[in-house]
Amino acid sequence: MEGNDNQMQDLLDLEEFDEETLKAESEQLLEMRFLTGENAAFSRTQGGFISLKTSEKEYARVGVYLTFPLTNPDEFISIREADEKAKEIGMIEKLSALPKDQQEMLREQIKLRYFMPIITKVLDVKDEYGYAYWNVTTTFGSCRFTTQMSGNAVIHLSDSRLLVTDIDGNRYEIPDFYQLSVMERKKLDLFI
Repeated sequence: MEGNDNQMQDLLDLEEFDEETLKAESEQLLEMRFLTGENAAFSRTQGGFISLKTSEKEYARVGVYLTFPLTNPDEFISIREADEKAKEIGMIEKLSALPKDQQEMLREQIKLRYFMPIITKVLDVKDEYGYAYWNVTTTFGSCRFTTQMSGNAVIHLSDSRLLVTDIDGNRYEIPDFYQLSVMERKKLDLFI
């Protein structure tokens, strides 16, 4: 019986430890930490990623995330650990407040993460069996992709700006629907 009591006490001690750790992690998550040119230094790694050095800690690799990717890409940039949890390290309030070389490094990472070709010409859109098959020209060349007809495949960001998301999660932008020709707009009638 005594062995069971010791095991039970060990479990209780473990639960208390986990609870305290969880509380400490929760408090850290709720604390907003701004990264500036004075308290953070970003640098490029040999593999082309970004590392971060703060006064408290060095991070061999970090992730760069936009809080408002479509409306405000130069402000409130979240810097996170590069592991699967992606725990936030801090926030950059304005990218322009960092030294130019660091701004360029971070913008490169943002372009990679938020790759979004602009659709310049709609060649064809066919509707079959609940899917739309697109044939378009983008700022990166010709492209074919598929979207679902139901759901939020095409989202209106404004009266004329559209965001198209294919079945693989890739995003495309039509900055001004009214700049397309009448024939191109007619091909998009299914979504408008």
